[in-house]
Amino acid sequence: MAKKKKIKLRQKKNNGLAKIATITTNSLSKAIVNFKKNQEIKKIKEIKLRKLQEKNDLLKEKKELKIWEEKLKKEDNKLRQKEDELKFKEKELKLKEDEQKIENERLTKKDENLVFLTNDLRNKEKDLKLKEEEQNRKDIDLKVREEQQKNLELKEKRKKERALKLAKEEEEKQKELEYIKIKEWEENFDREKKAKEHQENLREQRLRQKELEKLRSYEEKENIVEKNFSSSLENFDVNKNKEH
Repeated sequence: MAKKKKIKLRQKKNNGLAKIATITTNSLSKAIVNFKKNQEIKKIKEIKLRKLQEKNDLLKEKKELKIWEEKLKKEDNKLRQKEDELKFKEKELKLKEDEQKIENERLTKKDENLVFLTNDLRNKEKDLKLKEEEQNRKDIDLKVREEQQKNLELKEKRKKERALKLAKEEEEKQKELEYIKIKEWEENFDREKKAKEHQENLREQRLRQKELEKLRSYEEKENIVEKNFSSSLENFDVNKNKEH
């Protein structure tokens, strides 16, 4: 600000010199005197102005300084507040860092556990795959054995069926032979029975004939005896009557 004012004063001074150059030679001395006076007045004014300016500048500087101090104070308060906030944030950050550290450790441990579990799971999957392959082989072997057993059972079944069929046919033949034998025996038995019955009938007829003949003979004898007895009685009666 002071430099600018000095520049303006110099410009005015140059303008004054230019005006002096235009003054006529008649008034040169007067002009010089006036010029000197004016110069003195200007110097005094300049000094006063400079002092006033310096005073104003000083007041202004004081005011600016005060403003600056207040500003600095505010800034200091802000800085302290920011510092407190920063400390608080640092504490929070430290807490977060601690928490993050704990979380990182937990995650690391979890990752380690996960890696362990993954490896364990991979090993279990391998074991399971091996067991599945082994089980598949066993299933195939079992299926082959079952097929073989099924074929053997089918052959055995067919063999048994053939044997059973032969046995059944043999049994049917035996039954048929037995039936024929029984039929023949029954026929023979019936013939023998009829023959025996015929002989028995003949024997009974002969016995009845004999009995009839005996009965006739006995009746005849009885008749003869009766006749004889009757004759005897008649003779006895006759003789008795004769006696009387």
